[in-house]
Amino acid sequence: MEKISEEEIKTVLRSVKDPELDLNIIDLGLVYDVENKDGDVAVKMTLTSPGCPAGPEIVGDVERSISALDGIKSVDVEIVWEPYWTPERIDPRVREFLGF
Repeated sequence: MEKISEEEIKTVLRSVKDPELDLNIIDLGLVYDVENKDGDVAVKMTLTSPGCPAGPEIVGDVERSISALDGIKSVDVEIVWEPYWTPERIDPRVREFLGF
């Protein structure tokens, strides 16, 4: 079985939305790093704020969406606060659409 690339995992993560903003976590710039080591996937990501009430839901959606891929053995999601998320991290095309 061929290894799933980090880009393929990021593509799957486009289905995970921040429910408050109704935008996917990739376009929002919340995902900082994805590594796949022989089916063990590590994701470093942040949330829009430390008190984000949707945090547990988003993390659960990330774990479920990646785990659904063939060949994935485990998913570890680490929430980090460095660098801190700001609207400047949103994909420029989406930022323009939103009027930022």
